[in-house]
Amino acid sequence: MSSQSVLQKLEILADAAKYDASCASSGTAKRNSMGGKGIGSTEGMGICHAYAPDGRCISLLKILLTNHCVFDCHYCVNRKSSNVARARFTPQEVVDLTLAFYRRNYIEGLFLSSGIVKSSNHTMEQLVEVARILREEHDFRGYIHLKTIPEADPEIVHQAGLYADRVSINVELPTDSGLTRLAPDKSAAQIEGAMGKVKADLVEAKDARKRFRHAPRFAPAGQSTQMIVGADAATDSDIVGKASRLYDSFKLRRVYYSAFSPIPDASAVLPLKRPPLIREHRLYQSDWLMRFYGYKPSEVMQATEADGNLPLDIDPKLAWALKFREQFPVDVNRASKEQLLRVPGLGVKAVGKILASRRHRTLRLDDVARLTLSITKVRPFICTVDWWPVLLTDRADLRSLLAPKTEQLELFVA
Repeated sequence: MSSQSVLQKLEILADAAKYDASCASSGTAKRNSMGGKGIGSTEGMGICHAYAPDGRCISLLKILLTNHCVFDCHYCVNRKSSNVARARFTPQEVVDLTLAFYRRNYIEGLFLSSGIVKSSNHTMEQLVEVARILREEHDFRGYIHLKTIPEADPEIVHQAGLYADRVSINVELPTDSGLTRLAPDKSAAQIEGAMGKVKADLVEAKDARKRFRHAPRFAPAGQSTQMIVGADAATDSDIVGKASRLYDSFKLRRVYYSAFSPIPDASAVLPLKRPPLIREHRLYQSDWLMRFYGYKPSEVMQATEADGNLPLDIDPKLAWALKFREQFPVDVNRASKEQLLRVPGLGVKAVGKILASRRHRTLRLDDVARLTLSITKVRPFICTVDWWPVLLTDRADLRSLLAPKTEQLELFVA
């Protein structure tokens, strides 16, 4: 390993980091190097792309410090028993790469994770050292996301939050039984205990900022986590319930979902093939419903099929509406915001425009059509001054009418 060049290490460790999805950079503090002070910025347009809530694209150097690991998690390509090429950066090499990529305008920040080498404390100290050098020695003001290690000493994790914009701890699997079976070296109680400590640090730092102007920031972009989907027998109902509890208990910014991907020399306890990627997409949609549309976790679970999983052919919002047709149609000129947000095909922005427009005029179907991408999807669930769905809402074949049409892609298209 000592003979590897930095480029060879980068090739190995950037590829090893691709399985981690939790690298969005929304919610960070605004910093820049205007005025000749420092280097880097969390603002503007900028090797991984993350998106802020306002749509800004932020490019991140996404790598592992090392893919050596003393743990033997069955689902992890970097597990101790895996036969993969290994590499390891020093903290200074990661710093040099980050600065070199930034100066070439390739990136605006760093997402850094690692396998566990020597011990959890040693590895966590190395991750913190990268952030410390960037912040203190180079006055780097770009975005830094550190993946923390729940088994590490809480004080070291606290130091990570003082340098990083966001910290994250992966819960790995939706159920405790799945974690025990597939990651015997990890403990669900220890993971959640670490997340609880980060939450307490976030609350304390926020309170200190209110009382003391120059109190140090602690992970201003909060904490996030990630769950692997499809590696065990957990259903979408299990996953939605777990995500909801994590949001409520630890005030997470995001829960990310990563579809299980078969790995080389896989353990016999793992599935032979990955779940459909659309399942991951449906879980993100259900997450969106809970965060922005006012759905309770129990309501999202009501949208699942008999096997506990969300339907793959239609989105969760439409699935819920089809199961509770007695809630529809709603009158767009009189319905509350909460009722309008339940209408399939109407997003948060469209509902906002409807509420604003109806103050000045009575809305017709054509008016609603101009505010949505697909009026066909909306029509069965609304009524306007010139439209009433009559028996359309109750049609037995409504699902097949509204489900997206599947098309066979052509292999040779001009």
